[in-house]
Amino acid sequence: MKLYISPGACSMASNIALHEAGIQFELSKVDKRTKRADGVDFVTINPKGYVPALRLDDGQVLTENVVVLQYIADLSPAAKLAPAAGTMERYRLQEWLSFINSELHKSFTPLFSSEATEDMKTYSRNNLAKRLAYLEGALGDKKYLMGDQFTIADAYLFTVLGWGSHVGVDLGPKLKSYVDRVRARPHVIEAMTAEGLIKK
Repeated sequence: MKLYISPGACSMASNIALHEAGIQFELSKVDKRTKRADGVDFVTINPKGYVPALRLDDGQVLTENVVVLQYIADLSPAAKLAPAAGTMERYRLQEWLSFINSELHKSFTPLFSSEATEDMKTYSRNNLAKRLAYLEGALGDKKYLMGDQFTIADAYLFTVLGWGSHVGVDLGPKLKSYVDRVRARPHVIEAMTAEGLIKK
């Protein structure tokens, strides 16, 4: 398999998940400036034009972070990155993935955009403050989102929360502690090193 990423983007969650699952894969970085990967225009790999994209062994390309993450988790059930399909715990995981995707990830997007107005950025910051307050309460004293077990939701949340320091969003002590806890995981360090975010 080959995972197409942009260093530090949401695709890092899939990179972390593959490392955590112990799955062999190739990593291909999409050039932000030229929008090319492997010598071709990235839209020929993913017509949507964004990461992640996971090329499977049979040549199919799977896209959309929430789907790619669950696919990876299901390839390696022993890694316990997702509860079994059909269980209430699996739906709780999907609930978290949906929240991270629609309420956190998308709220950060305008803060990175040169086209977003200051009003748009203010709205996003206010929305993020509410969502982060909810997240802090829901996390409570748990080690990870689902309790003691690290899941793909943690890989995604860690990635998104990491953007806060780049756009001046204060996470507060509890969420900062969570981020530090995830960052210390050996497979997270491997993934970040592979993306060039941590120097060897």
